[in-house]
Amino acid sequence: MPLRPKSPEGEKPPLAGLWFHDWYIPGLDYHAHTVERTLVSRQTRYQNAQIQELHHLGLCLVLDGKMQSAACDEYIYHELLVHPAMMAHPEPRRVLICGGGEGAVLREILRHRTVESVTMVDIDRELVEVCRTHLDSWHQGAFDDPRVTLLYEDARAFVEGTREAYDVAINDISDPIQGGPGTLLYTRQFDEAVRKVLTDRGVFVTQAQGIHFDRYDIFHASIRRTLATVFDHVYSYMEYIMSFDYPWTFVMGMGSPLPGDALDLDARIAQRIQGELRYYDAEAHRHAFSLPKNLRGYLGREGKIIDDRDPLVVP
Repeated sequence: MPLRPKSPEGEKPPLAGLWFHDWYIPGLDYHAHTVERTLVSRQTRYQNAQIQELHHLGLCLVLDGKMQSAACDEYIYHELLVHPAMMAHPEPRRVLICGGGEGAVLREILRHRTVESVTMVDIDRELVEVCRTHLDSWHQGAFDDPRVTLLYEDARAFVEGTREAYDVAINDISDPIQGGPGTLLYTRQFDEAVRKVLTDRGVFVTQAQGIHFDRYDIFHASIRRTLATVFDHVYSYMEYIMSFDYPWTFVMGMGSPLPGDALDLDARIAQRIQGELRYYDAEAHRHAFSLPKNLRGYLGREGKIIDDRDPLVVP
């Protein structure tokens, strides 16, 4: 049996030769992907950004050595991040995106016929411009929609300072890694700031880490538990994302309960969303929100309250 290379503590090389090494858990797991070509490799002011074409996954966005999205399955991630929250609101008109550099969250939000305006706040102008140039199949021209306001600012500072009100807020921020730009967008203080800018029926959703069915699930449990200190009703859901090689989670907070019966969801999707969704429908919704028994138990008892003074940092 061939020996598996070890990851030195703290060392995560994004590229070696013609291989991209995607580290998942220190000392346990990594994947190596053949690199067909590298379109972009740039150190922006905030992070290392690469766009590579990998043999199995197609075109991919990699930030600070971590896979963000891939051509083969980005639609699964982005449809799940956007549509459950949008459909949970009776008539979403004003939407806020924190992050979302690829433009795919914009793409999915703009499918909703009720949407009048979208404010997207991303701190990294260089990253957005790279994605706008090279990931046109992701954004599909969404940046040019007249309903979109694109701001290159710190999303935390924007949320704390805005006087606008939003029906849905979506957190599409990269993982909270040490020194990364998104660490303070997963804390109790940020969740409280988001709640204040939401309308009465407002909904907040954030990406919330992978599920491993081991001690690393503490990351999702902590994001969920923190959100539950701010919102009366909190829901975790997940789906396997091949490019991440784990079930990936999302957590949604709202003031009123999520309707328990998804039987009419397909009819509401047809009425409210333009075009054909590739992944999300009533059956996919029920599947994503049906968490296994052991995970439900874990989420009921584990997790810390994430605070500005003690932020969440993932490997």
